[in-house]
Amino acid sequence: MILRRFVAMLLLCALAGCGWFEPEQTFVAQARLHVKHVVIIVQENRSFDNLFHDFPGADTVDYGYAHDGTKVKLKPVPLNVQFDIGNGMRGFKLAYDHGKMDGFDLRKIGPRPGLKVPLADIQYPEYAYVPHDETKPYFAMAHQYVLADRMFQSNIDQSFVAHLYLIAGQAAHSVDLPNGYPWGCDAPVGTTVGILDNERTMIDREPPCFKLKTLGNELSAKHLSWRYYAPKIDKPSMWSRYQRWIDRHHHPRNAPDFGQNWSSYDAVSNVRYSKLWKRHVVSPPSRFIEDVRSGHLADVSWVIPDWKNSDHSLSRSITGPSWVSALVNTIGESKYWKNTVILITWDDSGGWYDHVPPPQLDFDGLGFRVPLLVISPYAKRGYVSHVQYEFGSILRFTESVYGLGHLAASDRRANNLRDAFDFSQPPRAFSPIPAPYPIEYFLRQKASGIPPDDN
Repeated sequence: MILRRFVAMLLLCALAGCGWFEPEQTFVAQARLHVKHVVIIVQENRSFDNLFHDFPGADTVDYGYAHDGTKVKLKPVPLNVQFDIGNGMRGFKLAYDHGKMDGFDLRKIGPRPGLKVPLADIQYPEYAYVPHDETKPYFAMAHQYVLADRMFQSNIDQSFVAHLYLIAGQAAHSVDLPNGYPWGCDAPVGTTVGILDNERTMIDREPPCFKLKTLGNELSAKHLSWRYYAPKIDKPSMWSRYQRWIDRHHHPRNAPDFGQNWSSYDAVSNVRYSKLWKRHVVSPPSRFIEDVRSGHLADVSWVIPDWKNSDHSLSRSITGPSWVSALVNTIGESKYWKNTVILITWDDSGGWYDHVPPPQLDFDGLGFRVPLLVISPYAKRGYVSHVQYEFGSILRFTESVYGLGHLAASDRRANNLRDAFDFSQPPRAFSPIPAPYPIEYFLRQKASGIPPDDN
């Protein structure tokens, strides 16, 4: 009995913030008391300077520098711009330039094969920001909650690796993109992805299908619920049919759902070929809204956009901010608001200019700066956090809430999200995020589709 009382006293003291407890231990104890659900929303391909240009209190700039020293003014370029920017490992090295951040103009620019998009009227297209009238929902979230301006990718390249870091804290040393569609264990025979050594040199190529311990595996082992909402995975034959079609017709009116490529559990063999796949990987992403409304929110959820609702350049879409708002508003208007934390990040910088040099911690990171929004009734109000975070910080926070172990170097070294919360404040009521497209728009929206035939 005495031992039980002593343990209870220690816990209460931790929650109250006794001075002889470490701040991290106090934070973890408070998080476990107040948080029952974590929702991780992953948008695509935007740097911090590109998406949150001129946000009050955040570290942004109006100018950047080209490789020859030219001072380049950042220009407003809309979300639905019809060109893409190279952002693989080679592009990182050029743009980073040993920390000088002056080689973004050397990145490859252009439309995908078969497209004709005029670029002549845009000098230095990488040096741009999204006009503020298109980012109003994101700014509204940041004004109400927490925006982190020192959030970095845990990897130096692009989406395939980034999404693996967001579920596993690593990507089995893979780099850049697989050379076949879809990305993962469902890719056609012969598909490979590059492999890095510890000196950041590509030394091999392997099939993009790895055995990895993921956050989902850890949650299942503790009988905790999780769901990964993403576009469905089509068979390689469908992608081959699409490729033949696009070669003949240039670009389809309805682009294929490239969001399938961001369904990262497809690249984890011990999930893809187990019961976990059918139990926990859910399509389409709009099912998240339905599950919340029907009272079936999992302990941990990831939500990946349909290509139509992606912030990725060349998706030709402006609905991304509204899609994120729809998810946030769905939770805010539900019974789950009082004990849910929503973490919104962008999987990579998309090649867009950013002026803050990322610290180089290991062979694969850190990569360029991306935004992070922390939304919760216990999040600080209108606060810009300048603490260094990375994708591993999202994992570390989730591990803290549910008492899970670390997965890899990323979540082991990363700062927890302590600076974003104030658990001493009473939980605030939810105020809906205004957006051009309402929740019902995304429930009615048909998923992007590959042409059913090549006629």
